[in-house]
Amino acid sequence: MYAKGAAIISLFEEFAPKAYAMPDDKIGLQLGSLSKEVRKVLVALDVTDEVVEEAIAEGVNLIIAHHAIIFRPLAHLQTDTPAGRLYEKLIKHDIAVYIAHTNLDVATGGVNDLLSEKLGLTELSHLEDVHTEKLNKLVVFVPKTHHEVIQQALFRAGAGWIGQYSHCSFNIDGTGTFMPREGSDPFIGEQGKFEQANEVRIETIVAENAARRVVSAMLKAHPYEEVAYDLYPLDLKGRTFGLGRTGKLPASMTLGELAEETKRVFEVGTVRVVGDLDRSVRKVAVLGGSGGRYWKRAQFMGADVLVTGDVDYHAAHDALAAGMLVIDVGHNVEKVMKAAVAVYLSKRFDEKKYETTVIASKINTEPFQFI
Repeated sequence: MYAKGAAIISLFEEFAPKAYAMPDDKIGLQLGSLSKEVRKVLVALDVTDEVVEEAIAEGVNLIIAHHAIIFRPLAHLQTDTPAGRLYEKLIKHDIAVYIAHTNLDVATGGVNDLLSEKLGLTELSHLEDVHTEKLNKLVVFVPKTHHEVIQQALFRAGAGWIGQYSHCSFNIDGTGTFMPREGSDPFIGEQGKFEQANEVRIETIVAENAARRVVSAMLKAHPYEEVAYDLYPLDLKGRTFGLGRTGKLPASMTLGELAEETKRVFEVGTVRVVGDLDRSVRKVAVLGGSGGRYWKRAQFMGADVLVTGDVDYHAAHDALAAGMLVIDVGHNVEKVMKAAVAVYLSKRFDEKKYETTVIASKINTEPFQFI
């Protein structure tokens, strides 16, 4: 069975929920439909003409990309312009395009964690917190015979996390009462007869962005025709997610040595460096994309150097004057997301027994040539 686009995106958003995105970020479905079956998914950094040709050649039905193809409102859709020709080609070949940008940057295991991993950073923390999970309490009453089945269904769907502890719940035995009325099809008892059943009250924590998934799994596993459950918000806050990472290198090195290491691990031909190449560095701040304006935040967090992309001239001067080191590795290093997202989706497809396949784009979308 092939997965529909909506099912694929539902799985993907368990990894990088839309709620993690920065305000006004251009994410989500930008072209096409998610209501159709998808035989093959292509994961790309950018959606260029070359990437679309690759998708066509590979028989792809859905592209999941990091950078938006529609960033500003369209005044027109003229097919004799570069953008118009791109949209026309996608539509004609029935290829949908879904964008995951800052939500993928922020996500655990997303772009910034991947960049940090490439550098071997340890003791990671967020460069800047941007999102804190809202938590709900789910309470459901289940027949004692189905207690374990329903409890495990809740956990598999993502319920029961408190900090670094999973499978958290509280369970109380009790007696449920009910009377099936005309038109009912009771799992226990008979129509018109007052019934008492041995039940268990399960209480567990559910993050707001996982609530729909958890409730759906609970209802599917529950044998009752009408399920008694409550879902209510808590004042407690859940996990915090953030942009960028700070962490420590395995050992101190000079700025010049770190610059060479970034070229090697990120597979870039050249980098721009701000600061004394002989200065020793150990704590590093990493931020994929255009992160030049975060040099003050990196310095505040105690980082010796900020590794990011698209640093402008004046930001570089300001950082230099303040004694902050910077390595500009370019924007294209975010390509690390391609293989990681493809691996994640492949694993989830296997779990769901979907025949849909996923590949990482092989196209290098770096627009610059370095001479």
